Amino acid sequence: MSVYVGNLSYEATEENLNAVFAEYGSVKRVQLPTDRETGRLRGFAFVEMSSEDEETAAIDALDGAEWMGRDLKVNKAKPREDRGSFSGNRGNNSFGNRY
Repeated sequence: MSVYVGNLSYEATEENLNAVFAEYGSVKRVQLPTDRETGRLRGFAFVEMSSEDEETAAIDALDGAEWMGRDLKVNKAKPREDRGSFSGNRGNNSFGNRY
């Protein structure tokens, strides 16, 4: 299981998050997604902890807490949805059937 951390400061680092969540247990991994085009942080992270009890303690303590000037949104991460391919509406273009 993982914990979703939203409304993060763009100055947050893996080390910062690791230190904060380590107060509630053993942190296995921290992921800070970045924008593909700009390389800038996207304002959220995922933190994986050793046990569900540790995750619950961190969520209870940090959800709504102010950190680095922002009110954090912390909850259990939902499984990633399959967004499918980028094929869109093939054959349904905006030109209609004029050809």
